[in-house]
Amino acid sequence: MKFLQKKPGYGIRLQSRGRILESQRPLVMGILNVTPDSFSDGGKFHNHEQAVQHALEMFEQGADIVDIGGESTGPGSKDVSVDEELKRVLPVVQMLRQRLDSQNPAWISVDTYKSDVARAALDAGADMINDVTALRGDPEMAQILAEYDVPVLLMYSKDSTPRTTRDAVQYDDVVTTVYSFFEDRIAFATKAGIVRERLLLDPGMGAFVSGEPKYSLQLLSRLERFLELDLALVVGPSRKSFIGQVLDVPISKRLEGSLAACAVAVTHGASILRVHDVQETRRVVDMVHAIMKS
Repeated sequence: MKFLQKKPGYGIRLQSRGRILESQRPLVMGILNVTPDSFSDGGKFHNHEQAVQHALEMFEQGADIVDIGGESTGPGSKDVSVDEELKRVLPVVQMLRQRLDSQNPAWISVDTYKSDVARAALDAGADMINDVTALRGDPEMAQILAEYDVPVLLMYSKDSTPRTTRDAVQYDDVVTTVYSFFEDRIAFATKAGIVRERLLLDPGMGAFVSGEPKYSLQLLSRLERFLELDLALVVGPSRKSFIGQVLDVPISKRLEGSLAACAVAVTHGASILRVHDVQETRRVVDMVHAIMKS
């Protein structure tokens, strides 16, 4: 992966085993939860065929990447065995890869912290791995990802386990805390053999940061600080708790807040937006990008 420019909102080039995804505009990563208990859309796409169809719809709506997750990690979620996660994720990856034209630049990401799932998903045609534990959840994960030499998304979370909580953690300076976390995880990943340019960074937001919304807002408003790490930034504010708290709305009413957060993220340096509402986000991102490059 190459982060083409430090200037906010411009340029990214991802490379995975000969496949290249390159763009001068911010990318959109669509969220596909093949779980019964995800906080926003749990159970909607648990059926494999429905999941594949939704992924194809997101690509048609402008997604550059679809991120497939077989285990919820939000507050109140429960552990899933490797076998169960494979049953949920692997058929979707296989079916989706078969249906995507060989010339289609669309990418498949798999959201997992388990090395066995990551290996199977990559063998089935996934292009990258999104690890919400930032390589803390499975001691074998870093070695597997170094072996496959694919892009790896490292996310900040206040909790060291794969399961996050709603705890209202306090920070003296949340940006400094997350920045130090990234430095530590980058060092860990590269020591394990992962090429630095393969790493992407996600500040987490919502309950992954704190039950208090102010910290997610501060991460968005000061996002440019993370550009100093010279790696692409992925921001996933979509429908998260801090939006509901600020606007006092339920999950089903958080579209406008999610889009506002995405617009701010792009102006402050995000190269990829991880979202549920792909079409709306694609339009907002393209408009913001057009303004920025004018």
